[in-house]
Amino acid sequence: MGRIVVITGSPRINGNTNKMAGAFINAAKSKGHSIDRFDAPYLHLDGCHACETCFSTGRPCTFDDDFNRIAPFVLNADGLVYVFPVYWYSVPSQIKAFMDKFFSFYVTGRDLAGKKAALISACEEPDMSTFEGVRFMYEKSCSTLKLTNVGEVLIPGVLEAGAIDNTDGVLKAAALADLF
Repeated sequence: MGRIVVITGSPRINGNTNKMAGAFINAAKSKGHSIDRFDAPYLHLDGCHACETCFSTGRPCTFDDDFNRIAPFVLNADGLVYVFPVYWYSVPSQIKAFMDKFFSFYVTGRDLAGKKAALISACEEPDMSTFEGVRFMYEKSCSTLKLTNVGEVLIPGVLEAGAIDNTDGVLKAAALADLF
């Protein structure tokens, strides 16, 4: 089976997106996949400096942070799953810094073609249009990096920890494992 990197962006350990991440991971493991999980809020991740010196020092990023440790996992993975809540109509800064550094793959011709990708997200507002910002960023990233978008689980109307249990979000996140 495949190797999947799961990158989370919520600092709420018992939060709704982390519960969906756990459901996806458990389902993927039960199908024989190997999982490498990285929780962006607990990592040292600086933003991209746009210096375009990526990989010139033998590391993906010239500036040393946890992206350099995680990048080899991404390059060796068969799939990539982003899991995060919507923060102010966009991607949480904790995971955005990580995602910005994917520029290093693009600028150096290390495309991720053939790898599968998925997005799992939740937001407080009941309106699905709240996801437009994160979906645009995710879908353009997939296109630019030649990732195959296999699915999106977008659950609106959840804020309080545990609110996800009143939706089909956990079931949909687990079912997403069937696409890897």
